[in-house]
Amino acid sequence: MSTLRQLREERHLTQEQLATAAEVSTSTVYHIEGGKVCPRPSIVRRIARALGVSPGEIEVSGVSRRTP
Repeated sequence: MSTLRQLREERHLTQEQLATAAEVSTSTVYHIEGGKVCPRPSIVRRIARALGVSPGEIEVSGVSRRTP
């Protein structure tokens, strides 16, 4: 498992680019990466799809979000 920031940086994406690809706000990506919010499963799925990984591969807020 990797943090959202690690996955994003491995793909050479800015927070804004990831937010656009995932159809979320840049502040959402910023707050998730900073551990300030625990995102809803639907947001994790969108971000995972934009990164090309499964939702379970993204570690957020120190815990893995397992979604179907």
